[in-house]
Amino acid sequence: MSQGALERVVVGWNRSRLDLASDEVLAQILDRGDVEAWRELYQLASDDAALRRRILAVIRRVALPYPGVWLAALASLGEPVDWTVPVPRDDGLA
Repeated sequence: MSQGALERVVVGWNRSRLDLASDEVLAQILDRGDVEAWRELYQLASDDAALRRRILAVIRRVALPYPGVWLAALASLGEPVDWTVPVPRDDGLA
């Protein structure tokens, strides 16, 4: 699978290449990615349980604009999600 949208999004920021082994890169994609990049990340996560667990860990640690969407996406892929665990709040720009 091409990772074109993910690479485009990440390289457009402060990276020279896509490194999905980096939790910081995952957080940046979840926070500032676009729909095309999110689709690619979802597709990659559908075949990679370790990536799903890392995405879940990032959601639990980093304030993101759509944590519920990502939790639902992970749940749809079979990842166990505890809906009672609070996620960090993203209050937007102050």
